Amino acid sequence: MECIILTGIQASGKSTFCKERFYNTHMRINLDLLRTRHRENVFLEASFRTSMSFVVDNTNPTVEERKKYIDLARKYNYKIIGYYFEPNYELSYERNERRQGKEKVREAGLKSTLKKLQMPAYAEGYDELYIVRSTQDRFDIEALPNE
Repeated sequence: MECIILTGIQASGKSTFCKERFYNTHMRINLDLLRTRHRENVFLEASFRTSMSFVVDNTNPTVEERKKYIDLARKYNYKIIGYYFEPNYELSYERNERRQGKEKVREAGLKSTLKKLQMPAYAEGYDELYIVRSTQDRFDIEALPNE
């Protein structure tokens, strides 16, 4: 059982990465889709009760925001894997500009998330950590050593 936590600013490619890598194997937990923390908690609880692997596909920019998922996953003996989307503000801004309706984030929102973004560390409780560098057409993934 795996708990995958994606971390990065809006439009950094997290959801596309999730769909490409985990669509057929993990439940996707995403606040854009679920809209409320209550619904998110229902899906998390269902994952734990059924021993289903899941991906938290939110920005998760701070240690404190990730702690909830890590603590719960550790309690249920999940392997905790993090993917940190290295910030590329210009590319994220371009992607965001192509979005329509509610999917488009205000520029202030992008900048706010970027400002508070904290790179995940093994000390938070991760079993594996990766850095993801996103380009227009692919993802380059590099394992972060556990020092």
